[in-house]
Formats: sequence, structure tokens, C-alpha cells
Amino acid sequence: MLARQDVRPSNGAELGEELKCVLHQQDLLGLRAASLAAQFARTDEYDEQGCASPIDWIRFNCHVTSVTAADLITVGENLGRMPGSTRALADGGIGFAHIKAMARTADTLETKFKEAPLLEKARENSPGKFHYLCQHYRHAADSEKYAAEQAEQVQQRKLKLSTWIDGSLLISGVLDPEAGAALRTALEPLARRSGAHDDRDRERRLADALVDLSVHALDSGLIPQQGSQRTHLQVTTSLETLLALPGAPAADMEFSLPISSKTVERLACDCSVTRILLGSDSMVIDVGRAKRTISGPARKALNARDRGCTWPACERPASWTSGHHVKHWFYGGTNDPPNLTLLCYRHHWMVHEGNWQIVRGDDGRMLTIPPTVTFGLPRGPA
Repeated sequence: MLARQDVRPSNGAELGEELKCVLHQQDLLGLRAASLAAQFARTDEYDEQGCASPIDWIRFNCHVTSVTAADLITVGENLGRMPGSTRALADGGIGFAHIKAMARTADTLETKFKEAPLLEKARENSPGKFHYLCQHYRHAADSEKYAAEQAEQVQQRKLKLSTWIDGSLLISGVLDPEAGAALRTALEPLARRSGAHDDRDRERRLADALVDLSVHALDSGLIPQQGSQRTHLQVTTSLETLLALPGAPAADMEFSLPISSKTVERLACDCSVTRILLGSDSMVIDVGRAKRTISGPARKALNARDRGCTWPACERPASWTSGHHVKHWFYGGTNDPPNLTLLCYRHHWMVHEGNWQIVRGDDGRMLTIPPTVTFGLPRGPA
């Protein structure tokens, strides 16, 4: 007789059935492993072998993560309270992922746990949806404990910011459910694709959305201040850097490593600028008062005319754009309406740092020109 692994399914339906069978066997083995993990945790073997906890021993010796080890012990310790769920898993009605959510709920609620109503929900829903429903069940069974746990999560909020050697900002942290939902509510609309031309992956779009949110925090009222100004970034630069002359140093920006002249050019398009002019010996030779590059009335007129980002097919509204000088004021450009246009953060970056060009056509519409690609000359005969 042929071994099972030697029988190769010939079509998708057979492959699917084979996959279901294999994963069901894996679920059954998961139950057995959970029982063994709980029994092992009740011994002193982990301590005798120098491990800090049963979880630590299982993680190291069974080649699993700490979360997996903890889940196995929790399931094993609660198997006696979930006989119906155990039978349902054996019959293929639910999976091991359902059992894990059930066990965590039982572990939390202790004597208030009732298996029957949850098992019915487990049979009807995917593991992810069942986990969600378990949270409702926990709140219904013990709302005070549920609230206390969420209050503790708020106390555990953490955000770590560190600068990498190339100046990139590394972000890591933990937010409680409410704070996480608030952040995602703010980011998700900004992280949508801006049009059919938007080829950024989701992670890049979320990162750009976070920058959008930060740059426009003052305009959106997230940071209360007098007047309507965008976040003030302090940049110190030389005239040579502003003009991008050969040999000029980079510009200095607070909370960052030095930035390029292209970035300075973009920031100066539509921001609050304080002129600090340095001489060749780095001494401050002139300090001017802050001024709005595009004044309030001019900005209102620009918003009314352009209504949003003028990059073709972009749908960003005017409130999430910056004013861009088609001919930059560094080089003699004016604040007259024909020389101004609205661009969202992404497309403003593309024009300055990304080396795209945007020009106004004879009909008044903005036209974009991609960066010039220069190919090397073919190698001549040796």
C-alpha cells in the first residue's frame, strides 16, 4: 500500500481536502502538546535545568516563541473546563486557534466562565472574529475587571524614538486599544492611495501619512496654538546651501542630522521662515524676523483656485497641501498666483528631492515631467 505522502492530489479540490486533513491533525497534536505543557509546568524540571520559568524552558527546548509556549500552558491548564470545545475540535468543528481564545477567556474570568455560549459562537465564526466576540463576553461577565485591564494598558503606553546613524528616526512603542484606534483613525484616510498612479506599498503610505499628520498638526487643530501655522521646524543654513552651490555644507535642523539643500528648498516653499544668515566663518551675521512665505490672504486665494493638490489625478484636499513656487523664491520667483500651486506632501517631495518637474501649461493646468534618466555610453572597442 502506498504511503499517504506518496499520493499526490491531482487538482485544487483534492489539495484543499488534503490541507484541511493535515491542519486538523496539527490541531489534535496541539491539544496533546498543550496537555503535556501544562503537566510539565507543574513540575520543577525547568528550575532544575536552570530556566527561569516553564515558558522559558519550552521556548528554548521546543523551538517556539514565548507567546506560543504561554498559549500551550494556558490551554493545557484549562482543558478540564472546556470539554465541549475539546470534542468540537476532535470533530473538526473548530480549530486550535478557537481553543486558545477560549482558554484565555476562561483563565481571565475564572469562576464566571461558561463554555456553552462561547462554543456556539466559536462554531459559527472564524478564530479572529471569535477572539473579538470573547472580548464582549468578558466585558459582559465582569465589566469592572475588563475596565481595570484597559486602564492598566493605558499606564503601559510607551513610545521610543531613536536616531539611526544615517539620521533616520526609529519608532517603536505600544498603545492601548483606544489610543491605537485613535491613531489608525487619523492615519488610515491619509494612507489611502492618492490615485491610480500611486504605486507606494501600504507601509510607505502609512509612514507618509504619519508625516502628513505631523506637518499639518497645527492646521488641523491637533496642537492648539494662536493663529494657523504649520509645525515650526528650525533650520539653520548658509546662503551657499540655499543656492545649492558646489562645496556648500548641508543645513542644520533641530532634532535631526544635517539635511540637504533640496529639503531646505521644499521646506522654505510654504513655511514660517526665520532668516539666520551665517558668514564664511560660521558667525551669525544677520537675523531676520519670521515671515509667512505665502501670506494668509494669498493662501486662501490659492485654496479657492486649486481646491487641492494639483498633481494630475491626486485627490488630496487643500487643507493637506503646501504652497509650491513653480519658480522658487530663492531664484527670483514671486508670490504671484501664476507662480504658485498646491501640492500634497508626497508630490511636493517628488518635485524637490525626487527631481520631478511641475510646470503650468498654456491652459493653466499643471503638467509633470519625470526625472531625466541618463544612461552610460556603451564601452568602445578594447
